[in-house]
Amino acid sequence: MYEQISRNKWKSAALVVFFMAFIFLLTWFFEYETGWGKGGLALAVVIAMAMAAAGYYSSDKVVLAISRARPVTKEEYPYLYNVVEGLAIAAGIPAPRCYVIDDTAPNAFATGRNSQNAVICVTTGLLEKLNRVELEGVVAHEMSHIKNYDVRLQTVVVVMAGVVALLSDWMLRSFFWSGGRRRGGRERGGSGGAGAILIVVGLVLALLAPFFATIIQLAISRKREFLADASGAMLTRYPPGLASALRKISADTEPLEAANKATAHLYIVNPLKGIGGTVNKLFSTHPPIEERIAALEKM
Repeated sequence: MYEQISRNKWKSAALVVFFMAFIFLLTWFFEYETGWGKGGLALAVVIAMAMAAAGYYSSDKVVLAISRARPVTKEEYPYLYNVVEGLAIAAGIPAPRCYVIDDTAPNAFATGRNSQNAVICVTTGLLEKLNRVELEGVVAHEMSHIKNYDVRLQTVVVVMAGVVALLSDWMLRSFFWSGGRRRGGRERGGSGGAGAILIVVGLVLALLAPFFATIIQLAISRKREFLADASGAMLTRYPPGLASALRKISADTEPLEAANKATAHLYIVNPLKGIGGTVNKLFSTHPPIEERIAALEKM
């Protein structure tokens, strides 16, 4: 368990560092091609952070409303509350609020910007179809997302992806508006072969940057799922419980009607069925269930 947790933390950190290096490279080309300098980067960061902050502080309310989730009391679901409170003590964080989606498809997610505002939401189908050790595994996974500040990390990643998208868009607009003339080149008298190559590289980078940013963002999301699995197994000290829950949830054929593409990444198992193949795995927010179960079985 410790090995899995350590490995996934390092991989997540490496992806974030790589993402930052990619942004610095794009920023250099942005300054070289457009001449906007640091002011352009600052503007892109401010816009991206403003957009992310709005989502960060209201995301839990929006997600719960979209998912048609309702708060529940301890009297209504004492079984769920006991599991949540016990695992919160084990995790060393305040007990999250409990919400339920009235849907027979088994699934669950966590939301909230920190442990004080956290929510764990499960479907009624999850409560009906999973036994206690399986439910503990699922809740521990979601508790780990809260404890590991995954919502906060994803917000940072969204800001970086937003910066990339804005810089890329402005670079392309600059190319079209100026006919490919950069501040260097003709204005600086540097119209040699090297300058032409840099112009072409900058154009290609501007075109592909949003694609690469999305790939890195999704890769980070998949690593955090592996980390939540490992951390959840550490909380329960029983990896087979979560492995069994993942099997049941993924094998269930009932669609989760409240889920959509905007919220699918939050759930413990992607509720949108029919995702497969190498290309789709690359663009998936979740690792393949088989790989997650195999990692749990090695613990």
